[in-house]
Amino acid sequence: MTQSVYIHIPFCLSKCKYCSFVSFDKLDYKKGYLYSLLKEIDYYYKGEILNTIYFGGGTPSLMEIGSLKKILNKLNYSDLTEITIEVNPDSVTNEYLKKLRDIGFNRISIGAQTFNDKLLKQIGRIHDSKQIFETVENSVNLGFENISLDLIYGLPNQTICMFETDLEIVSTLPLKHVSLYGLKIDEGCYFYNHKPQNIPDDDIQADMYLTAIEKLKDFRHYEISNFAKQGFESRHNLNYWLENEYYGFGISSHGFVDGIRYSNFKTLKEYVYNPTVHEFGKLLTEKEKLEESIFLGFRIADGIDKDKINQKYNINFDKKYKKILDKYISTGHIVKTNKGYRLSNAGFLVSNIILSEFI
Repeated sequence: MTQSVYIHIPFCLSKCKYCSFVSFDKLDYKKGYLYSLLKEIDYYYKGEILNTIYFGGGTPSLMEIGSLKKILNKLNYSDLTEITIEVNPDSVTNEYLKKLRDIGFNRISIGAQTFNDKLLKQIGRIHDSKQIFETVENSVNLGFENISLDLIYGLPNQTICMFETDLEIVSTLPLKHVSLYGLKIDEGCYFYNHKPQNIPDDDIQADMYLTAIEKLKDFRHYEISNFAKQGFESRHNLNYWLENEYYGFGISSHGFVDGIRYSNFKTLKEYVYNPTVHEFGKLLTEKEKLEESIFLGFRIADGIDKDKINQKYNINFDKKYKKILDKYISTGHIVKTNKGYRLSNAGFLVSNIILSEFI
């Protein structure tokens, strides 16, 4: 049974220079987009009581409260459901946050990226550090207990000292969760076509990552990029990593239902006119399912349970992957556990290289 929903809201006031996500500054499309989104939900959603609902973007906090309420009214959930919305500090007032709380949102994810005002301007953010503090404070005062914050490291002109300052600030705030991302410059973003200068090299970025693990000791490092206070791990993201199914609604959204991975159209025109048609869908083979179990399992700090994998896929994990396991255990990148194997902190840094050998 599918118990999680991701909803993509693609609108932004402006595009950040590092962003390659599907987002647009065409706010006049919001009404038509909402109509198509509701139509897609009506068509695919089977009425399950949901464990998690996640509004991502884009900037979901640019949607009117009434529009968000219409979406939530289409879904069945309980008082125990984790309902998250991503917000930008420039797009939420105290009144807006109060209304979010009133209609059912209980988890706030704040796109901060850095507390350095100079760096914020350089990467195209339209808020300043003061607005980040205000958003956190207002959220707490309005009763939001579950507050997450995003940081990016490896920004142009960012030093380790600057990043350490960000981490020290985070440690003083009443946060329950921190997501930490290394800067990636992908095709489709401003930085891809206008190469920025003074990007920290791989070694410095690795030092930044390891510094974060050290500085965020009060949080549990439960996944490659995520840290949480005990009991406040993102249930929605854990649903992905534990290979459970989920609906993906909205432009460019990905979903996994009835063993089929699918994705929606990436242009506004195609999605708005065809909200019930997926651009891509694939029933996974057993080989692909096994590879996903390994890839997703190694993302989690606890690692993979080899007995579960052996039983599920009728294999001998130790024997099948002996050469790879021996290689990376000897280098300290993979660690043997009571249940199976996990990546070390050094392994997290080169996880893509390691995991590619299992595929």
